[in-house]
Amino acid sequence: MTDITYLPTSRGWCYLAAIVDWPSRLVVGWAVADHMRTDLRINALNDAKSRRKPGPGLIHHSDRGSQYTSYDYRKALTDSHLVASMSRKGNCWDNAVAESFWATVKRELISDMKWESKEELEAALFEYIEIYYNRKRVHSSLDYMTPQEYDDSYQETAEAA
Repeated sequence: MTDITYLPTSRGWCYLAAIVDWPSRLVVGWAVADHMRTDLRINALNDAKSRRKPGPGLIHHSDRGSQYTSYDYRKALTDSHLVASMSRKGNCWDNAVAESFWATVKRELISDMKWESKEELEAALFEYIEIYYNRKRVHSSLDYMTPQEYDDSYQETAEAA
């Protein structure tokens, strides 16, 4: 599942695009920019593809934002043999995992913080996503495992089958 959110810096808004694995809640790809053009989303997609190397037919879910419905983004999905899935019009519940991730980031990291620059924000996001959220933060929906632990156990089960 993928989405984008706005984050403040002293120099203006920055935008975070993230791709979250639905079963494990693991953030598998993300990117930050000072704009919301389609290439921000494509950078997050490329990050996820380089980490996960998805096989053909993987379902890639997003909302109906213009960047996700753009020709360039849909072509990137098609070229990667990924299947596009989109939320129903005006239905945020269809992308609940991504929306929940944004609420968590904003509550636990952003709150009342304001970074000086995109670079400072990006460093804080790296620490939060890659070190804390994926590898240390337990989730009640994952039987109190971290996303990485849950993903590892899921991968082991799939390989054994």
